[in-house]
Amino acid sequence: MQAARPRPALRAILIDISGTLPVGSTPTPRAVDVFRRLQESCVPYRLCSNTSKESTRDVSARLRGLGFRIQDESNTTRSSNKPPREIWTSIGAVRSVMEDLGVRRPYLLLSNSARQELMAGSDTNLELDEDKTPYDGVVVGLCPARLDYAHLNTAFRILAREHPTLSARPPVLIAAHAGRVLEATTGGLALGPGPFVKALEHAARVKAHVVGKPARAFFEAVIGDIDAYGGEPEPGARIAIIGDDVEADLGEGAQELGLWRVLVRTGKYRPGDEHRPDVPPDEVVDSFATFVESLMAAR
Repeated sequence: MQAARPRPALRAILIDISGTLPVGSTPTPRAVDVFRRLQESCVPYRLCSNTSKESTRDVSARLRGLGFRIQDESNTTRSSNKPPREIWTSIGAVRSVMEDLGVRRPYLLLSNSARQELMAGSDTNLELDEDKTPYDGVVVGLCPARLDYAHLNTAFRILAREHPTLSARPPVLIAAHAGRVLEATTGGLALGPGPFVKALEHAARVKAHVVGKPARAFFEAVIGDIDAYGGEPEPGARIAIIGDDVEADLGEGAQELGLWRVLVRTGKYRPGDEHRPDVPPDEVVDSFATFVESLMAAR
């Protein structure tokens, strides 16, 4: 384990999922057992995923299938008789942003799983005639089958108001996240949705509302949930974010909020990431388990 400076007192942990807990369909070393020990400890934590190719429920099921004990799969509201929301995904956050922006019928460049979660309870038909249906926004996530020329051109035409619109205000572009690269299921790196979002921004001359990590609002929502369920935090104690992507997990909002940013050498990590001058991590560890074992030993 390598630390740039002494680790401060930590009051909670935000944990990236893909590349940190599992890499593809394989848990990282000792991750299942150490995650269970973390759950049984008094350390508050939340799982934070930028996945936009599957619903929160499917993320939960996938982790269970790998041996992780997940407490809930669909709690998206806080109430006195529900446990804390354990998994926070960018798709789950998109719905709140749609409500805030008044988007009722978005054009969805999303997988069926993600689309069903996003539009649950809505009367919107997911199989609308794209050539004639009026839309009031575009939502982009990771869905290779829909990130082709035809679908992206329809999205561009909606944003450029060359397509029937649902309201008088300009259609908005919402990105589940804007990650440049992802860990491919077959190993190695693959394009994330970020380059496609940038293309739509450039072509339609709009600015996307980026929802997932490392957006400050995403982290603030998760931290607010921790504070709502936790006791009075220790003065000076900080919250850690642990992930494999020095930009998408540890950049922007994580830096702005003063999170203790921990980079793991698994998943998307590549040698030299820890030396990036724009987003240098506070700490570098070999794996999720290495960090948590060290934290619990210190406590």
